[in-house]
Amino acid sequence: MDRGVEWDFEPTLDRIAALLDLLGSPQRAYPVIHIAGTNGKTSTARLTEALLRERNLRVGRFTSPHLVSMRERITVDGEPLSEERFAQVYEEIIPYVELTDTQGRRIQFFELLTAMAFAAFADTPVDVAVIEAGMGGSWDATNVADGTVAVITPISLDHTDRLGPDIPSIAGEKAGILKPGATAILAQQELEAAEVLMRRAGEVGAVVAREGLEFGVLAREVAIGGQLLTLRGLKGVYDEVYLPLYGAHQASNAVTALAAVEALTGGDEPLDTDLVRQAFAQASSPGRLEVLRRNPTVVVDAAHNPGGMQATLDALHEAFDFAKVVGVVAAMGDKDVDTMLELLEPMLEEIIVTRNSSPRSMAPEELARLAVAVFGEDRVHVVERLDDAIDRGIGIADAEGEFSGTGVLITGSVVTAGDARHLLRAEGE
Repeated sequence: MDRGVEWDFEPTLDRIAALLDLLGSPQRAYPVIHIAGTNGKTSTARLTEALLRERNLRVGRFTSPHLVSMRERITVDGEPLSEERFAQVYEEIIPYVELTDTQGRRIQFFELLTAMAFAAFADTPVDVAVIEAGMGGSWDATNVADGTVAVITPISLDHTDRLGPDIPSIAGEKAGILKPGATAILAQQELEAAEVLMRRAGEVGAVVAREGLEFGVLAREVAIGGQLLTLRGLKGVYDEVYLPLYGAHQASNAVTALAAVEALTGGDEPLDTDLVRQAFAQASSPGRLEVLRRNPTVVVDAAHNPGGMQATLDALHEAFDFAKVVGVVAAMGDKDVDTMLELLEPMLEEIIVTRNSSPRSMAPEELARLAVAVFGEDRVHVVERLDDAIDRGIGIADAEGEFSGTGVLITGSVVTAGDARHLLRAEGE
């Protein structure tokens, strides 16, 4: 049944609202923490889920896109729906989807997945749902839910064809998830984004907490496999918190998740510090500066826009003592590839350009043309397939010698990260 593709749709909430009405409004069956923003949404969702589960709550989490399997997007208690359950939820809601279709509102791909998530969470039932917006906010299918807590992660330029040409326009779309009476948890923002978000919060009467003012990272030091943090939440200070994720951006994601959970719990009592330590010590964020193999070290990261790439490179520089880095890059044709390449240039000794499994992937020849303009011809290698490109990158690092300190960074897209994880994990099994 053709439902179109995720990245090409008509923005409106009419279709998903009509479908969920037929389903009995499952999105209203549990409190929602709703997360929008440009970068860090999935990591923040996973960290929020970790804290909630450590409090012995049953948690549903809806994120996008997926790395390997579509089922990753809908999880209960930290586990993706099983193949059987995923199929069952689909079969249960498809008659209502078809009924909505006949009313002249043909349900589209992302809307169908969103409805499946809301229905699965109501049926479980979950105590809390952590819902990541797909794109934007105002007209994103997830915005039929009213978040008790609305989180906005850092906003930067991305999806400009859909969300607007500048930061204030994009912030205006993201601000659409702020609802009357909600608590708005705002990660560190550029001033022009913060102004838009604060104005929206004032209009709807949302209570606002801002990173750097009402909550924030007080201290951070690199530790083996991650970092050690002191976090100031809305209700207290939490020290000696080990986070097995790299980079200042992940520390910010962690304290944003902490503030969101504090806001949801109500009252003035802080969370138990041991609970916070336990939750974050077990946290993971696949495809985000994830080490997939050693000797040579191969790191994969899903950065796909300039803001995300800058955060990745800062964290790579801080947490890995590579003498040289070989890059394997595959990016989508509709992204700001020029700027990402410019950011990568000082970090990479050589760059291998390739394609990922998406039909939107930029052709290697086109990516090479852009890369040569930034890196020069001698440092750019064109390899048609990602598996061969990864082999080439590892081969270059190996040739430098075991003690050369050469690492391999695979990046450019969430799809690239997912493909690389699949290829390297399959190889290592």
